[in-house]
Amino acid sequence: MLIARINAKGQITIPASIRKAANMNAGDTLGFEIKGEHVIVTKINSPADAYLKGIEEALDEWSSPEDDAAWNGIETN
Repeated sequence: MLIARINAKGQITIPASIRKAANMNAGDTLGFEIKGEHVIVTKINSPADAYLKGIEEALDEWSSPEDDAAWNGIETN
């Protein structure tokens, strides 16, 4: 595991080996997600990808068994 320290401005330097492996370059856009105690960093290839990922995450919030039960028996046209 590679380690980086957060500076006083809240910035980190992504180790060169990670940037190379992930094909990350200056000016690239990164997305951040929290999963439990982990922070997941994802390279965003285009604004459309970021938009679609956000839509997917929003819709996932409404796909629980509880939501299905709540909608059961409700007619939609």
